[in-house]
Amino acid sequence: MKTNLKTVEALETFAAEAPKESGLDKIKIIGGHKLNGTIPVSGAKNAALKLMCASLLSEETLFLTNAPNALRDIQSQTDLLQHLGCVVQREDGRMAINAKNITSQTAPYDLVRKMRTSILVLGPLLARFGEATVSLPGGCAIGTRPVDLHIHALEALGAQITLENGYIHAKVPGRRLTGAKILFPKVSMGATENALMAATLADGETVISNASREPEIVDLGECLVKMGAKIEGLGTPTITIQGVEKLGSAQHSILPDRIETGTYMIAVALTGGTVRLKNARADLLTALIGPLQKAGVKIEQEDTDIIVSRNGTPLRGTDIMTEPFPGFPTDLQAQFMTMLTLCDGAGLVTETIFENRFMHVPELCRMGANITVHGNSAIIRGVPKLTGAEVMATDLRASVALVLAGLVAEGETTINRIYHLERGYENLVEKLSACGAHIQRAHA
Repeated sequence: MKTNLKTVEALETFAAEAPKESGLDKIKIIGGHKLNGTIPVSGAKNAALKLMCASLLSEETLFLTNAPNALRDIQSQTDLLQHLGCVVQREDGRMAINAKNITSQTAPYDLVRKMRTSILVLGPLLARFGEATVSLPGGCAIGTRPVDLHIHALEALGAQITLENGYIHAKVPGRRLTGAKILFPKVSMGATENALMAATLADGETVISNASREPEIVDLGECLVKMGAKIEGLGTPTITIQGVEKLGSAQHSILPDRIETGTYMIAVALTGGTVRLKNARADLLTALIGPLQKAGVKIEQEDTDIIVSRNGTPLRGTDIMTEPFPGFPTDLQAQFMTMLTLCDGAGLVTETIFENRFMHVPELCRMGANITVHGNSAIIRGVPKLTGAEVMATDLRASVALVLAGLVAEGETTINRIYHLERGYENLVEKLSACGAHIQRAHA
């Protein structure tokens, strides 16, 4: 296997700096069992976290349903909102957040370092209170993901921003932001979200050009409209917002998690069998469904479910390139690469979003995969089988890629450092076990 220096350095940094875990921090899998049954798809983590931030824009309660409340990231965001003074109630897929009595406009390092999405409190706090102090964020070690585009957007809306001692200090002269034309030099999901939320309470019209088109942004915008925002162009490269005086209460159902859906689709492709994915939307995954069908997987939408099957047909190698929506999601790249390790022939994976998103490659190669990395591309040559091994999870999507590899590997696979996995997949062990996988959590 060949790999680049950045990948090696990132992997070493992760090993040295990864958070210490306690309790159940390993997953053990005995591979070779087909998946058959039903898996309920949770609400989208990448939508829920942003919707939680949107609650800061109003004094009235935001009610969310289909919330993936069991995730670590949801708990981390809850901790941050409670620190700011929000009242957060979570139970059985429901969430209620009231931000009437905010006691602080500062998001401290100890809370923000756990998750990059925490930076999305910046725009709402700034829009509603005229000032905010937010630590530079942490999260997965898959790339630099700078905050310059967030700052660019908020400065265009009239904020004065300085960076000092690892914190973003933002203030609005006169308390209210002013509508502006914002042109992003490159597509950024997070910066689009921060700008969108901030602009809802700005004076006048804001036009965001080269905006991100992700379904989670559409979901956020639709919730903001229910709260009283005036937004047009969601799901297109140009979003127009007419600022309003204030936002109110709303009830919103979080859209299904397309990354979780895609992950289980790939799991079925690897193991064989037939699985019904409940509460799933194929229209959010056309960039994945095409390559999966080309590889030999059968996929059908039936009402609100997706039925995935592969019975007896060999997988065929195919190529993918990650791109912003509606292109192939970077968050499914590691999982798709795992599938390619057992395909007939070869496949090429090109990563254009994050520079360090091949950290799963050394671990897959420990299990017998044949992968060669050249810069931001990887050539995967199919092998007859993978072999169980002890491997280390490095980031959220790399973690689940190793789970998928374990499901089809010969013998036992032990996945260490599952902290990131628990950030983004709700009840993964239970969902896979219910479909016949031999998978369990284990003590360190």
